[in-house]
Amino acid sequence: MNFQDKINNDLKEAMKAKDEKALRAIRAIKAAILLANTDGSGLEMNDERGLQIVSKLVKQRKESLEIYEKQGREDLAVTEREEIEVISRYLPVQMSDEELRDTVAKIIQELGASGPSDMGKVMGVATKQLAGKADGKAISTLVKSLLTK
Repeated sequence: MNFQDKINNDLKEAMKAKDEKALRAIRAIKAAILLANTDGSGLEMNDERGLQIVSKLVKQRKESLEIYEKQGREDLAVTEREEIEVISRYLPVQMSDEELRDTVAKIIQELGASGPSDMGKVMGVATKQLAGKADGKAISTLVKSLLTK
């Protein structure tokens, strides 16, 4: 079952169960897929592209959640937390900090990176290899700290 079929099936199940949280989040995914399919890039919707879309949706919601919490808007923050929870189900299991550190250190060693000037090279490989398994901001922070030691 491909990514789009999984989303469509889950949407039907959420409708049958009358699960408003899941419906709201899955509809957001479906809308993002529709936009991606009609963006003119000609790229087909596969699991990798679906993973990018879902990662982007989670990131957007986390940013919104942070803003709502700073402004004391708990009513809006609750909605964002619910959607993050549902959308995150479509992401692979996130790596622990220790696993992430080991993987990034291995990438740095393989590339022979030695300083901050190699950050772009390391980030390119790391973000591709860790897509969906770790947050981009966490990867960037870790690469920067390991390369400046």
